[in-house]
Amino acid sequence: MQGGYKDLIVWQKAKGFCVNIYKLTELFPDSEKFGLISQLRRASVSIPSNIAEGSKRNTTKDQKQFYAIAYGSGAEIETQLEISKELFSSLRLNIENLENDLVEIMKMLNKLRTTN
Repeated sequence: MQGGYKDLIVWQKAKGFCVNIYKLTELFPDSEKFGLISQLRRASVSIPSNIAEGSKRNTTKDQKQFYAIAYGSGAEIETQLEISKELFSSLRLNIENLENDLVEIMKMLNKLRTTN
């Protein structure tokens, strides 16, 4: 791969998703600083980070392991966004938009981790 992980559409989408998670969690109450804010941010950073690391691995097996970790982080976020919708109903539309973005990223990750 000539351009590396930055040329991967899934990495680009995951990075943008991460930025949007940070923007969303800025709207959460301060009481969630060490709860949902921290969890969502950590898991969202994990997705593009593991895609990048996986793309630099020498074997397909190693690559798939990192893509699987990224996929697992996406599953964590799915749950955390569901909880957030119930707790912060005023942000429901923002959260649902992120859920839609995550579905697309998860499909792409699933393909990366299950092909070859």
